[in-house]
Amino acid sequence: MRKIEFANGEYYHIYNRGVDKREVFLDEDDYLRFLTSMREFNRVDPIGSLYEKYLTAERRGLSPQKGDSVPTEIIPLVEIIVYCLNPNHYHIILRQVSEGGVSKFMLKLSSGYSSYFNKKNKRSGSLFQGRFKAVHIDSNEYLLYLSAYVNKNNFIHGYNKNDNWTYSSLPDYLSERNGKLINKKIILGQFGSIDEYEEFLESNALYMRGKKELTRYLIEE
Repeated sequence: MRKIEFANGEYYHIYNRGVDKREVFLDEDDYLRFLTSMREFNRVDPIGSLYEKYLTAERRGLSPQKGDSVPTEIIPLVEIIVYCLNPNHYHIILRQVSEGGVSKFMLKLSSGYSSYFNKKNKRSGSLFQGRFKAVHIDSNEYLLYLSAYVNKNNFIHGYNKNDNWTYSSLPDYLSERNGKLINKKIILGQFGSIDEYEEFLESNALYMRGKKELTRYLIEE
């Protein structure tokens, strides 16, 4: 049993990596499939076959990162605040909004993506390293700090040296993209401007990358 209990209105840092540190995102289709799953599985009611919905979206030319916002009649399980997908692991900050929302959302997300990945690559067995990891974000300062860690996670791990990583919420926070997957107001509303938040990101990310002392949150490559 988990030691952590998920409660409505609370924030959680969710993360996991591939089993044996293997890469879990091999190409753009994989990243987009995971992002599509994050959007489509975020509802109390079942959605049926995501594969059929994915094909329909492709035919309509919709991008999973620019998809429509959740319709009012759909009850979400969680609110997605920040995310970053790296080749062999992911980080997500969630706020639970429905009873059992975090567990239900992550079960759908992990099992659905694993099934897709295994079928695509003709493999079997676990894709991720056990159950997803979760840390309760118990203060606003902690939330802001982790927003920098997750938004700049690709940089912190040394995958790139700039902010052009598409598969994170960072472009949305910097107003370079108008995606509907996340709620960025919770974080940005605490800063006077986007430039001010960007300065906060840069200073904290450089420190994190240099020190590598975040043993509670850091997933080594």
